Amino acid sequence: MKITMTPGVRRIAIIAHVTSSVGLLGSIAAFLSLAIVGLTSQDEQMVRTAYPAMELITRFVIVPLAFASLFTGFVQSLGTSWGLFRHYWVLLKLAITVFAIVILLVKMQLIGYAAHLAKQTILSRADLHAAGLQLVVHSAGGLLVFLVPTILSIYKPRGLTPYGRRTQQDQRATPQQPYAPARHPAFHASSNAGGWFRGESITITLRRAYLLRFAVVIAVVHMVILHVASGGLRHH
Repeated sequence: MKITMTPGVRRIAIIAHVTSSVGLLGSIAAFLSLAIVGLTSQDEQMVRTAYPAMELITRFVIVPLAFASLFTGFVQSLGTSWGLFRHYWVLLKLAITVFAIVILLVKMQLIGYAAHLAKQTILSRADLHAAGLQLVVHSAGGLLVFLVPTILSIYKPRGLTPYGRRTQQDQRATPQQPYAPARHPAFHASSNAGGWFRGESITITLRRAYLLRFAVVIAVVHMVILHVASGGLRHH
């Protein structure tokens, strides 16, 4: 499947992806700083403040930016010649991002548990230290993991997947088709249905309206996942 984007939409997608990716790295760095403070500080009030702040940053900054980075990267891959399944570096970037988001959602329960301990009347230093140590390790690892897609985006290592090689050969062998007038979308949907099941590519023209609809869908999915994940925090 390929998305044909207008120049305006392409610029919006690039800005959104860069902004969300850089913002994600910055928010993880802020989380790591708070985790280190919570683990090493001897000031009880500082400790009690750090962990609830980490929970807020995760829920309202890190998780939304992670999903935004994934979504905008997905749109960009389908809207450019790189594709989503043609190059190994794109596949690796997608796999790393999805893996990191899954781990992030799993660790939200641990973050909520640490925040819960910090709010207790009697501060349990031993339990909080154990949870805080895990958060420092995981946030440091997460920062390194999310750096890898950034590096891949800059260097773009060579290497075509088998699908990418076949696509490249087909493009070289297929002569350029003459321009044909645009047809009704319903006609395109019906004519491409058979091609989809035969493994042929489908081209979608993405405009601002469609991009907005996709963003709304992703936002709704994100809120549902966030609600389910945060529901487990109340059991502590």
